[in-house]
Amino acid sequence: MDAKQLLEAYAAGKIDFSGLNLSGLDLSYADLIGVNFTKADLHNAILTLVYLSRSILSQANLLGARLSGANLNQATLIGANLRDADLHGAMLQNADLRSANLTLANLLDANLMGADLRNADLGGANLTGACLRGANLREENRRYTANLRGANLRKADLQGANLTGADLSKVDLRGANLSEAMLREVDLSEADLSQANLQGAFLTEANLTQANLTQANLLNAKLERSTLTEAILSHANLKNAVLPDTKLIRVDLQHANLETAKLTRADLSRANLRGANLRDANLTEAYLARADLTQANLTNASLMRAEVSSANLASAIFQGTTMPDGTIQSD
Repeated sequence: MDAKQLLEAYAAGKIDFSGLNLSGLDLSYADLIGVNFTKADLHNAILTLVYLSRSILSQANLLGARLSGANLNQATLIGANLRDADLHGAMLQNADLRSANLTLANLLDANLMGADLRNADLGGANLTGACLRGANLREENRRYTANLRGANLRKADLQGANLTGADLSKVDLRGANLSEAMLREVDLSEADLSQANLQGAFLTEANLTQANLTQANLLNAKLERSTLTEAILSHANLKNAVLPDTKLIRVDLQHANLETAKLTRADLSRANLRGANLRDANLTEAYLARADLTQANLTNASLMRAEVSSANLASAIFQGTTMPDGTIQSD
C-alpha cells in the first residue's frame, strides 16, 4: 500500500492498518487521528507534523522514522521500536510508551508530560529541553524502571516525575527541572546537576557520589540517608533541606546555603564548608572531623554532641550557637 492509497482508505473510514508494510511512506502533515498501526512496519517512514493523537502503534516498527513535530498525544506505543527515530518537538502528552525502544532517539524539546515510560529504553536518547512533567518512569510493584543511561537530559523538565530507583549515573542534567520529582534510591553518581532545580525533590537513600551540584537549588529537598561523598555543592541552595544520617564525606559545600538545614548525625568528615551559611542549622550529633568551617556562619545553629574537635573553625561565627557540650555561645 502506498501513501495515496492509505490516505484514501482512511478518508473512506478505514482505521485499521495493523501489520502492514508501510516502510518509507511519506505521510507528513496527514490527519490520521485514531488510526491503528499495531505491528505495522513504518521504519524510515516520514511522519513529520502528522496527527496521530489517540492512535495505536503498539509493537510498530518505527526505526529511524521522522516524527518531528508529530502529534502523538494519548497515543499507545507499547513495545514500539523507535530506535534512532527523530521526535524533535513531538507531542507525546499522556502517551503510553511502556517497554518502547527509544535508544538514540532524538527527543529534543519533545513534550512527554504525563507519559508512561515504564520499562522504556531511553539509552543514549537526546532529551535536551524535553518536558517530562509528571511522567512515570518506574513501576511501583515490579520495579520496572526506564533505562536512561547515557541520555542527555540537559534543561529537561522533569517536575514531579517518578524516577524511583532509576540509573542516572553520569547523566547530563545541567539546568534540568527536577522539582518535586520522586528520586528515592536513584543512582546519580557522577551525574552533572549543576544549576539544576531540585526544590522539594525526594532523594531519600539516593546515591550522589561525586555528583556535580554546583549552584543547584535543593530548597526543602529530602535527602535522608543519601550518599553525597565527594559531591560538589559549592554555592548550592540547601535551605531547609532534610539531611539526617547523610554521608557528606569530603563534600565541597563552599559558600553553600544550609540555613535551617537538618543535618542530625550527618557525616561531614573532611567536608569543605568554607564560608557556608549554617544559620539555624541542626547539626546535632554530626560528625565534622577535620571539616573546614573557616568563616562559616553558625549563628543560632545546634552543634549539640557534634564532633568538631579536629575541625578548622577559624573565623567561624558562633553567635547564639549551641556548642557540643550544650553551652550557648554568647556574642
